[in-house]
Amino acid sequence: MQFVDYYEVLGVDRSASQDDVKKAFRKLSKKFHPDINKAKDAKAKFQQVTEAYEVLKDAEKRRRYDQLGRNYHGGEEFRAPPGWQGVEFNFGGGPVGGGPFGGRSGGVPSGFSDFFEALFGGTAAGAGPRARRAPYSTGFDFEDAPRKRRCDDQEAELTVSLEDAYRGATKSIALQQGVTGADGGHRIEERSFQVKIPPGTTDGMRIRLAGQGGRGLGGAGAGDLLLKVTIAPHPRFTVEGHDLVAVLPVTPWEALFGGKVSFRTLDGDIQLKIPEGSQGGQKLRLKDKGLPKKGGERGHLTVELRVVVPQQPTPEERKLFEELARISRFDPRA
Repeated sequence: MQFVDYYEVLGVDRSASQDDVKKAFRKLSKKFHPDINKAKDAKAKFQQVTEAYEVLKDAEKRRRYDQLGRNYHGGEEFRAPPGWQGVEFNFGGGPVGGGPFGGRSGGVPSGFSDFFEALFGGTAAGAGPRARRAPYSTGFDFEDAPRKRRCDDQEAELTVSLEDAYRGATKSIALQQGVTGADGGHRIEERSFQVKIPPGTTDGMRIRLAGQGGRGLGGAGAGDLLLKVTIAPHPRFTVEGHDLVAVLPVTPWEALFGGKVSFRTLDGDIQLKIPEGSQGGQKLRLKDKGLPKKGGERGHLTVELRVVVPQQPTPEERKLFEELARISRFDPRA
């Protein structure tokens, strides 16, 4: 098994702050998300980035990883030391359904490396198949389980597009769950669900599927399955609760003279009015163009203007700009 350098995957230093790690993840996940990037290797790179972030986003998990891997470099042959016990990951948390990959045995999302599974798959490396409190298990230790007990609720992540979060959708998802039979034996079983995503779903919202968690022992009721929604990075919009933020490039003459320009919202194209004398960084607020809220209200859309000049002006354009520079008395620094 090869050692995976998660810092190298995200392109950050080992001294990087949590904010730096998060920024790197957001940038790379947006770049390689399979819904946006159609390259053949995009899905694999997205999985690598997600795996790295799962480890480095949490201070304790990151500390354990650093302690274990300080003497290794990416690609080197690696084996966890005897008796290693990784940090428990709540994979109820691996992305499922609307995301690019689902779960696998032991609660580790499929697509994650063998290196990750060996360290954080719910068992001590080299300790054999007996897992304690595997994330998609019945929610408690089999060894000391009572005869009858309702299973704990389980949690998984569901990645959806901004368009689905905005309009609502029904998604088919599949995940693997641990099941305990009448004989006390444990097995992994794949289950499929139809999940209704309501219009106006926001990042971090939880969708509860009653009775769809792990099964209890001795005829006890099943727990619930909680799907934590993550809205996939969008190439044009940033989501802030129910509000949306976008950047609109405009020419110097559009900013100076104003006018109407075409702008695509989630509802379709509109003619957006640019005020005369607009400045770079100026923000225009479009009421009720954000995500739907309860009660019929909606969030808002903020459009930030970005004045852009030609990178390679034609000779005629250059001549006109030079003439403007010669005759203009405007000084923005005065």
